[in-house]
Amino acid sequence: MLNRIVLIGRLATDPELKYTPSGTAVTTFVLAVDRNRANAQGERETDFIRIVTWQKLAETVANYLTKGRLAAIDGRLQIRTWVAQDGGKRSIAEVVAENLRFLDRPKEHGEAAQQPADEAAGVPEAAPMAPDFEDPFAEE
Repeated sequence: MLNRIVLIGRLATDPELKYTPSGTAVTTFVLAVDRNRANAQGERETDFIRIVTWQKLAETVANYLTKGRLAAIDGRLQIRTWVAQDGGKRSIAEVVAENLRFLDRPKEHGEAAQQPADEAAGVPEAAPMAPDFEDPFAEE
């Protein structure tokens, strides 16, 4: 079985950092991803995709990404279901990010910074969630 998703887009919302009762960091945000083809009216449509990050990656995202920043996400699709307070069944599709790259520079006083975002913030490359995760796109 294979469940991999790779997305490149801009954050449509600021990341929201929360902690589970056991103290695990979790961040959610929405990524805006343009479609490759135009619709019947000649306009390109955008998909707004919910992204979830966990643990150290969640804290990195919350500290260094903001609405409008360009990012690449490598992760998996997850469908969560639950029973709402009114007794109705609900579900949501979201991408659980396991690897994330900053693709632009943060804006400083309306101008682009001189260093890549990762270097400017002193942030190491975002690590995968699980130590046994192998990046299928990594160069050998």
